[in-house]
Amino acid sequence: MGDPAGIGPEVSIKAIASIELKNVILIGCLKSIQGESLRLLDRELPVVKSISAVSDWSVYEPALGADVSVEVAAIREAANACEAGTGRALVTGPIHKGRLAAKGFDFKGHTDFLGAISGVEPVMAFAGGHLRAALVTAHVPLCRVPALTTTQRVSRVITCANDALLSLGIKNPRLALCGLNPHAGEGGVIGEDELSKINPAVAVACDKGIDVSLPVAAENAFRSLNNGDCDMVVAMYHDQALPILKILGFGKLVNWTLGLPFVRTSVDHGTADDIAGQGLGDPNSMNAAIELAINLTS
Repeated sequence: MGDPAGIGPEVSIKAIASIELKNVILIGCLKSIQGESLRLLDRELPVVKSISAVSDWSVYEPALGADVSVEVAAIREAANACEAGTGRALVTGPIHKGRLAAKGFDFKGHTDFLGAISGVEPVMAFAGGHLRAALVTAHVPLCRVPALTTTQRVSRVITCANDALLSLGIKNPRLALCGLNPHAGEGGVIGEDELSKINPAVAVACDKGIDVSLPVAAENAFRSLNNGDCDMVVAMYHDQALPILKILGFGKLVNWTLGLPFVRTSVDHGTADDIAGQGLGDPNSMNAAIELAINLTS
């Protein structure tokens, strides 16, 4: 459900009610979930003692253990259940990174935490209609991006992006790759990262049969995506992609974690503390996250 003080419980219950899902377990703060259930559905939902005991819609509140909050414990238990095959997919509500950091949470968000649980390096991606992008780096300071943009990392993200498109049923996926520097470095005039690190990753991908462009200016990559000339953009850093995606598709995007051993999707928004508890939460992004999870596991 995400942060119990935010709109996660509200948009989750609105979403599962609107698309009439079966066999759903809502994991998180019992008080928050039942409060929203009473307000939105005029009834409480059945409580189970185990994630495996799903009966239509059920609610499960995890024990904290060593975790700093109920939402962190919920993410951990849900991820473990998916890895064990108990759950088909994990869909997450928003968490408040600042509040969790103040409690001692050592991760930048869901994606990093899920990677640590599963022992992999996950890739943050977003999808909504024709808008799709995968990020080489995500929640890191901009000054660290050049050092993190290695040939190995770029190559992994290209492969994960290609695999993601294949999982959507897209045949012969086409990827547009952003450069790191303005104008993709202008052949080394504005930076050599493209020549020294990104181009070699393209060569590796091409050897695998992946259709990916040489690095181009970000505006060209996203114009290609918007025109339907490619299926996904691979961007080098968070704000190279997110402003464009959210301007064009906010509320309909899905935060999709690639590279995990199970399907995980999430909303494209935060906890919206200013409207929490007022019934104003928009469930469209949660609807889209649930529908993508179903499509990927059907």
